[in-house]
Amino acid sequence: MQCSIEVNNQIQIFDLNKVAKQASGAVLLRVKNTVVLATIAREDTQVEEDFLPLTVQYLEKQYAAGRIPGGYVKRETKPGEFETLTSRIIDRSLRPLFPKGYAYPTQIVVMVLSADPEVDLQVVGLNAASVALYLSDIPVEHPVCGVRVGHIDGEFVLNPSNSELKKSTLDLYVAGVKDELLMIEMRSLPTLTNDITSMIAMDPVVDMGLCSEFIQKQSMNEFDESKMLEAIKFANEAIINGSNAYEEAFKDYKKPAANLEYKSEIENNDIAIYIDEFYKTEVKNAINQMAKSERASELVKIANQIALSDTAISESWDKNLILNILGKYKKKIVREQIINESKRADGRGLKDVRPISIETNILPNAHGSCLFTRGQTQALVVATLGTDSDAQMSEILTEKGVVAEKFMFNYNFPGFSVGEASPIKAPGRRELGHGNLAKRALYPSIDLDSPYSIRLVSEILESNGSSSMASVCGGSLALRAAGVQSCKLVAGVAMGLVFEGDKYAVLTDIMGLEDHDGDMDFKVAGSKDGITALQMDIKLGGISHEVLKEALLQAKEAREHILAIMEKASDDIVINEEILPKLELFSVDPSKIVDIIGQAGKTIKEIIEKFDVSIDLDREKGEVKVAGSQKGKVEAAKEYIIQITQKDLKIRGGKKEVKNIDNFKIGEEFDGEIKKIATFGAFVSLRDGVDGLLHISKIKSPIKEGDRIKVKVSEIKAGKISLDLI
Repeated sequence: MQCSIEVNNQIQIFDLNKVAKQASGAVLLRVKNTVVLATIAREDTQVEEDFLPLTVQYLEKQYAAGRIPGGYVKRETKPGEFETLTSRIIDRSLRPLFPKGYAYPTQIVVMVLSADPEVDLQVVGLNAASVALYLSDIPVEHPVCGVRVGHIDGEFVLNPSNSELKKSTLDLYVAGVKDELLMIEMRSLPTLTNDITSMIAMDPVVDMGLCSEFIQKQSMNEFDESKMLEAIKFANEAIINGSNAYEEAFKDYKKPAANLEYKSEIENNDIAIYIDEFYKTEVKNAINQMAKSERASELVKIANQIALSDTAISESWDKNLILNILGKYKKKIVREQIINESKRADGRGLKDVRPISIETNILPNAHGSCLFTRGQTQALVVATLGTDSDAQMSEILTEKGVVAEKFMFNYNFPGFSVGEASPIKAPGRRELGHGNLAKRALYPSIDLDSPYSIRLVSEILESNGSSSMASVCGGSLALRAAGVQSCKLVAGVAMGLVFEGDKYAVLTDIMGLEDHDGDMDFKVAGSKDGITALQMDIKLGGISHEVLKEALLQAKEAREHILAIMEKASDDIVINEEILPKLELFSVDPSKIVDIIGQAGKTIKEIIEKFDVSIDLDREKGEVKVAGSQKGKVEAAKEYIIQITQKDLKIRGGKKEVKNIDNFKIGEEFDGEIKKIATFGAFVSLRDGVDGLLHISKIKSPIKEGDRIKVKVSEIKAGKISLDLI
């Protein structure tokens, strides 16, 4: 059977009972030329453990874009990072729908069979999986709807196409059921304002670094809390529309609910009553131990005491069962303390942030490093700078060719960080997800036109909650420690939520215990001016707009507190200048690129060998990038290239005479006329037909062409003079 419905600016065509008929639920969904298959499979036997054994796998097939997989093996192998992150999004959106106590192994598989370059695969994948789950025999009451929201030309756009999203300043992905929000992922998208046309017209050899400060001021787009709430409300209205549309279209085709058993919350009430009667004080004391390891060992000691008691022996209580029920009782006490006493396990108030300490550049041979410690969570974040050849290359189904990512963030979570003797393995879904969140948070703060490829690595050395947000804070400072002038510092904080009846409490900077026993994990990252990334997961049911607003505003207070500490640490950074790679980026007349290359590449090869540098050329823009490990050799190579490009340089039909600046001295003062004003500064006449550049950052009051101002020479470099105001 085929069903066509219009949902949130999309015509969606569902095929039911056409393929994968032996699965518990299956749909084939088409949006434009994208076709996705979603299936649900369930085992008939419960697992013994007390958890929801749900597995979600989102898989992309290269034939969907008319490609054959690259590499030696011509077939799809392990999932790529985008596939893994999309699997997490679907999992986090659908997991809250399962009945409490459901413990049957369940697998959701979403396969992309045909990919339209303009269709958002994450939105289509989630909605296909949601409808398949709703149609299955698993008793799910309502279908989830997922939407993406962009912000283009000052307006919110629902489910933008992939090309439209590239013009957006916002990427907001929200999933929910009717008016309840279940999952949120958001990132702000920077824009690049880079007007160097007038500068190149004035000088055919332009140092791109002169423009960097202006570019950085224009590139960062944060969203304040009110604007963020407005965007989420916009998404919520679309979710209500979509969820209702799916339910109305498919309620008559839903399979009868299977006859399933559910695990009870407390498997032995007698043990729970016994603990409450005789060990409540001991459990409270164990909960309120500051150290995570101490708390766990204390609970084991209590379980051992109970197991040796006469009552336990006479009732034949199993020790593992006692420990299981003790854990659930512990959760009850934790939540009651928070709701009724506004008291947390480590003694903090609901809004308090744990103590923070910061050390920078503690690794002498790393380009930049930061050891960020918050309570019992510690992240060592290391920055490394490279060239274009160091960028991460990847294939994306909806993109043509290979995509190069110049900003990378890797997150590692070794077992010793939580006191476990587990083997070191390849990064799993959690590590990839946390790294991606940190990357999304920091990306808007980085100069989009930076000549460097940048890799951040977060090594979690200790973990008791919110290690991803510690990675954001440490990563922002590691960039500064490596000499990368990010627009603004970015900090992150994890918020929690506990619901009991009609009461609730919002927690700031949650630790592991509160994450495990709470109802929400809400991570918010941003600068002093707004949010750059957030991620929210609700474990039970949804969250209202009012509670979300309270959580966002409380997170803002915490973020400002953390940023104040980070700003002080940033001021104290001592950069490892000697070990930083040197990179020069400048522009020349595009017609001169052939002179740099030389006949059959002879000239550029000679430069590379002579100065021990790497050179990247952009023929269209006339950009030249010279990189190397030694500052002197890089600068010498740049000078050599400039000399090549200035030989017989023709401008506007005549010849440009290379001005002699050897008779200018640093500190020399002039009363000069402003000849030209550009977006990045002003050109001031000095003498002998030579102009100097007064950068925009040094201009304190309005100026115009023809004004006379007093300046002095601050720097003479690469045939150009930089000025300061007197």
